Amino acid sequence: MDREQEEMQFLGLFGIYKEAYKVIFTWRKIFSQITVSLILPLSFIFLAHMEISNLLYRKIIHTEIQLYETRAGTSKSDKLSQAAYLTFYLALSLLSTAAVVYTIACIYSGKEVSFKKVLSVVPKVWKRLMVTFICSFVTFFVYNVVAFLIAVVWWNSIGFTSAGMPVFWVIFIFYMVGSFYLTIIWHLASVVSVLEESCGFPAMMKSQALIKGKMVVASVIVIKLNGSLYLIRRVFQHLVVHGWRLAMVSRISYGILCFLLLFKLILFGLVIQTVIYFVCKSYHHENIDKSALSDHLEVYLGEYVPLKSKDVQLEQFDI
Repeated sequence: MDREQEEMQFLGLFGIYKEAYKVIFTWRKIFSQITVSLILPLSFIFLAHMEISNLLYRKIIHTEIQLYETRAGTSKSDKLSQAAYLTFYLALSLLSTAAVVYTIACIYSGKEVSFKKVLSVVPKVWKRLMVTFICSFVTFFVYNVVAFLIAVVWWNSIGFTSAGMPVFWVIFIFYMVGSFYLTIIWHLASVVSVLEESCGFPAMMKSQALIKGKMVVASVIVIKLNGSLYLIRRVFQHLVVHGWRLAMVSRISYGILCFLLLFKLILFGLVIQTVIYFVCKSYHHENIDKSALSDHLEVYLGEYVPLKSKDVQLEQFDI
């Protein structure tokens, strides 16, 4: 990143996109290596799970006799398959996030970065990301429990009456907005967990403070990224998973297309969320010293040393 940090606060939607594209294409060798080793397997697992689940479902319902004979074993097989999918998907997702964030931080600080160095640091950063993910999961769980209790109260009080329907839509809108807000906080907290000393709930609180003032831009970006992901998934399901009437060549072609679009989207999304972090830091006039950032990205005696507030002064600068 050759852009001065104080200038990054003025980046809008297209400015952030342009900055992300510039980073990827300028350092395409390292990002290509990260993509091949982590993001491609992540994309493959994401799409393959839908096809495998569909094949298992078709096998189960093929005949009533088969369904009866394999019901017990199938239930166990489905649970193991789902558990394996979630484990591999989560691991690759966190590893990809750690690799991309660490790489961009090295680029930003002017520090020499290699794929070998990234691979040596990523497993240590992954532990911090896992803590943040667990805390985010707990937050989402509590949020949904509270939402469920509110829904129960609504159902037992007014329900689907003329007065209850407007209340239902108000509750639903607030629930969706809250879920969306927590998603943005979680994504930014992942970057905080890699580049700062905070992880878990403190990283989420730091993320919440950083996103203030840039919430609209971040929301639009997350909506577009999630919308693109949903579109790719729907196309894959319709034309590949359920595209029995299409020729096999066409299904394979659509599958390859969805695969290419998906891994590009994942890489672009990870780079963008890191760029947003630096934009938010700049917006709040928190100037990270590049030399200190470089020092703390070093692997010291094989251990990853995260940024610490006592070593990296977040200086206030005037515009």
